[in-house]
Amino acid sequence: MNVKEEPLLKVENAIIMAAGFSSRFAPISYEYPKSLVKVKGQILIERQILQLKEAGIDDITIVVGYKKELFYYLIDQFQVKLVENPDYVSRNNHSSIYVVREKLGNTYICSADNYFTQNVFETYVNKAYYSSVYEEGETNEWCIETDETGLITDLKIGGKDKWVMLGHVFFSRDFSKKFVGILEDVYENPETKNLLWESIYANHIDELELYIREYSKEIIFEFDTLDELRAFDPHYIDSTGSIILQSICEQLNCNESDITRLSSIIGNGETIGFDCFIKDANYSYFYETKELLIHKS
Repeated sequence: MNVKEEPLLKVENAIIMAAGFSSRFAPISYEYPKSLVKVKGQILIERQILQLKEAGIDDITIVVGYKKELFYYLIDQFQVKLVENPDYVSRNNHSSIYVVREKLGNTYICSADNYFTQNVFETYVNKAYYSSVYEEGETNEWCIETDETGLITDLKIGGKDKWVMLGHVFFSRDFSKKFVGILEDVYENPETKNLLWESIYANHIDELELYIREYSKEIIFEFDTLDELRAFDPHYIDSTGSIILQSICEQLNCNESDITRLSSIIGNGETIGFDCFIKDANYSYFYETKELLIHKS
């Protein structure tokens, strides 16, 4: 018996989410958005725009918020549109979907800080999907369960030896219509403010058909911390371009490569600085005061 092939859907546009602070990417994200970092000679968001255009997707909207003015040059250089998310500080990434909800159809949803070693975008797609890579061992990412057809049936944060959500997403027109309806229904609920859009999807997974699209870990990368970027692009071991790290090096007479294991310091819900190790000593740096403190053992 012949299996009926699903009709291909022409991708109409792409949304690139670039509004957030990326607090874990200290201290560079304090100085400029992570998506404007140059990785292996190419700015992250520029590389993604070019890959979309290579696939014939010219209608590209970038949702901005944090340091939005640094993205303005993209309008003339790449003929993209910018939409401001006024709630990027007070809400999670579902608010970036909300401000462009009228643009959603057969649409790629992208994170501005992803790096694809090869072009993952296509002109035609057959179904709504979330890209995924396989994580060996323990992970704190969104772990995916599917049925035999690849339909995502369950999501859980954390697991072991699992396919996890990472990278771009494709919303079909049908998925977009249903998801926007749900998003509008729950948007004003107090409990929604801190939710990722993926959490809203997970809460309504039985109503929303989204399939897994499996990729090799060598194709999709996301750099949550400077240490992760250094592992991918060794240029950043010795030269990050960070004014803050340069000042620390001058103060301690060290090299940038001596500054490792950076992690953000959160105070009153805001990122106020970062912890790090410098030559095996533990330090804390505070953005507002530019104060560097050593922790006595």
